[in-house]
Order: sequence, then structure tokens, then C-alpha cells
Amino acid sequence: MTVKMSISLTDQQAAYAPRQVEEGRFPSTSAVIQQALEAKRREDEEYEAWRAGFFEELKRRAEGPYVSAEEFGVMVEEMLEEERARLGLEG
Repeated sequence: MTVKMSISLTDQQAAYAPRQVEEGRFPSTSAVIQQALEAKRREDEEYEAWRAGFFEELKRRAEGPYVSAEEFGVMVEEMLEEERARLGLEG
């Protein structure tokens, strides 16, 4: 099913759509606009899927496990000692 709509375009958009038809990229200005809307729809769906995954990952990480600040400090210091040794910076 198709639905006819009246839309407003900027001067730049109004010049772009017919140019796409003239260059043979689309059969009509309607096809140009349909393709643009379809691309936007897919972009929105991809964003929503990414967003859902992002918040799921935040939730998973919030549920643990955690390293205490003290343990983290020890881990960082050990890493720095190893790196100093590797670079020959031990004094």
C-alpha cells in the first residue's frame, strides 16, 4: 500500500531529489525520498539494537564482580613494576 503525503523540503533538498533522477540514480523523486526514509528507518533500528545491548552490558557489569580500590591499587602497582622492569627503568 502507498500513501500520498504533502511534505516541505528545503531549497537544497528540493534541488537534490530531481538531480538524482536526472542522473539516473532513481526513477522518481518519490523513490529518492522513499530510499532516504528507508535508510533512516534502518539506522534507527540499528541504533536501538546497539542501545539495548549497551544498557544490557551496563547492567551485567553493575551486577559484579568488583575489585576493591585497595586491590586495584596493588594490581596497578604490580603492572607498573613489571613495565619498569621490561623497560629497564628499575633503579
